[in-house]
Amino acid sequence: MAKVPSAVIAAGGLVGGYGVARWTRQRPLGGAVLAVAGAAAARQWRQQAGGAAAGALTAAYVAAFAGSHPLAKRVGAWPSVFGVAGAVALASWAVADRRS
Repeated sequence: MAKVPSAVIAAGGLVGGYGVARWTRQRPLGGAVLAVAGAAAARQWRQQAGGAAAGALTAAYVAAFAGSHPLAKRVGAWPSVFGVAGAVALASWAVADRRS
C-alpha cells in the first residue's frame, strides 16, 4: 500500500479542519481534525527530513492556520483556506516528500 504524501495530509488537515468546523458548526471538532492531520504530517516530516525540518514545517502549518483568518477578510474564507493549504503542501513537498 502506498504511503500518503505528507503534503496531502497537511493540506487535507487545513481544508478538512475548516470544512468540518463550518459544516458541523463545531469549531472544536474542526480543530481536532486540524490537530490530528498536523500530528500525522509532523510524524512523516520527521521521518523523511529530520527534526529541524519537521519543526519548521509544523511552524508553517500553524502559521498557515493562523494566517488564513486575516487573509479570509480580504479574499474570502474558502480561497484563503485553499491558498494557505497549497502553500503548506508546496513547502512540505519541497522539504520532505520530494526526497522520498
